Amino acid sequence: MSQVSICPTCGSKSRIRETDGVTSYQAIQDDEVFKKVSQLKKAMEKFKAKVEKLEKELETLKTSQ
Repeated sequence: MSQVSICPTCGSKSRIRETDGVTSYQAIQDDEVFKKVSQLKKAMEKFKAKVEKLEKELETLKTSQ
């Protein structure tokens, strides 16, 4: 996932990219895109939690056999 921050030059929400120690900002033009990115990050976190839970359950089943 890309990091989102406020651009120090224009004050807009921007994606941060660091290359060879130089930080560049790319403005996010659409608020809908920013909202969608936030929704996707939340969905991924929920999915990761479910995966971890299922991995623990699978490990428990393997050890009990």
